[in-house]
Amino acid sequence: MKTLTCDVCKRTIDNAITGRTYWHIGARDICEPCKDQLELTIKPIIRTKEPFNYEWYSRLMTDSIEKAIQKGRFDRR
Repeated sequence: MKTLTCDVCKRTIDNAITGRTYWHIGARDICEPCKDQLELTIKPIIRTKEPFNYEWYSRLMTDSIEKAIQKGRFDRR
């Protein structure tokens, strides 16, 4: 049995299954509720970016996660 801790909210993730109960993005592990919040946070920003650039997207995801780790939660913009 694998137990992880979400890097953002510090909740324990029991029976961790990658891609289902936690996600490994960059060097960080985040739980499902935090992943949902991450998507809600960056979706309006992504929709305004034209043309789409994967490097920009990766940087946006990483920067958003790092800011959330400092605050302990995601802020909706």
